[in-house]
Amino acid sequence: MRRVHRLLAASLLIGSGAIVTATEAGGTPAEAEPAHAPVRAAAPSVKPAPGGSRAKSSAPPGSVISSEAATLPEPLNKAATARLVTYVTTDVRGERVPATGLVLTPRVGRVKRVVVWAHGTTGLADRCAPSTHPDVFWPEARAAVAELLSRGWTVAAPDYPGLGTAQEHPYLIGESEGRSIIDSVRAARRLDSGLGLRYAVAGHSQGGQGALFASQLAPSYDGDLVLRGTAGIAPVSNVDLLAPQIPGTAGQGYLVMGLSGLNAVEPSFRPADVLAAPARQRAGVLETGCLNEILAAYAPLTATQLLDGGQLPDSWIAKLAHYDNPGQSAPSAPVLIVQGTADEAVPAPITDILVDQLDDYRPVRYDKLPGQTHDGAVFASAETVADWIAARFS
Repeated sequence: MRRVHRLLAASLLIGSGAIVTATEAGGTPAEAEPAHAPVRAAAPSVKPAPGGSRAKSSAPPGSVISSEAATLPEPLNKAATARLVTYVTTDVRGERVPATGLVLTPRVGRVKRVVVWAHGTTGLADRCAPSTHPDVFWPEARAAVAELLSRGWTVAAPDYPGLGTAQEHPYLIGESEGRSIIDSVRAARRLDSGLGLRYAVAGHSQGGQGALFASQLAPSYDGDLVLRGTAGIAPVSNVDLLAPQIPGTAGQGYLVMGLSGLNAVEPSFRPADVLAAPARQRAGVLETGCLNEILAAYAPLTATQLLDGGQLPDSWIAKLAHYDNPGQSAPSAPVLIVQGTADEAVPAPITDILVDQLDDYRPVRYDKLPGQTHDGAVFASAETVADWIAARFS
């Protein structure tokens, strides 16, 4: 009965247009953070692994290709030292590809546990990799990572494939994110052999979705690692409900990024086949800009200027749901979901549905935060999430 009530609530929300109008800070139902401060000029990109977009086929997932000292933004530089790593992960077809990220080691109180922080949307281009571009290491992410470091845990912070490496970024492709999350733990352990096998994952928005995919993948992918729990803050889900509502809203850039992510794994799904001419003319921003620039480029368009006919074909929506929706198989460890009731990007009724989907497999702790927005929920829950992870490690 609870599921029926929540589905009805979501149906009414979508039917009323509330999802697409709840964009007070430039958010969108696709996977939106409110607009962050403008991104400054890019630093040089991370050098791709030998062989371009493919990692050496003989290297097992999690192998470290390169490692160098990294400079952290405030306030993380006071709490940790960091290594910028390029490591081996696998794509959705199991082929080895390089990925980049940070491994942050607490300066004091280290307890030999690994927690992954999976970040929210930054963009598609190499200049949008948080490991090398602190302007897109969003303030809420810094707050969450700082709390994890304060517990003495080593934090692996993957960029996801295609952010900082030669291949295209498969934006919102859950299995790609999930594999790179798990392999970032392996990479961290190769840098510090004293780190234990037990790990946890926390993520926000795109990263919350990736964290849930990591939990689904772990039994068949993480080998001798032991996942103890997954925390998702406003995770992306049920894109088949959200995507049709985006055309004509200020968040249209997220949908364009989603189509690009789909094309990265399904080349026959070409964005140019569904995007209208004004949208196609703005495609260059996907390679030169990050989140804010992309949103600004597509926000002025009408629905028919974004998509031919003003709507995304059903076949595209179904394909996005296939690759992007978590909850299609069982999570392998305890799950915490955090959701702000005033979220302007991932509406609470959509996350209600996700929780019901996950509850079909195992009970989920669901913390709803009254009055909290999409990013505000990260700040408000940082201590709660860390406490919950600590209980999983105990």
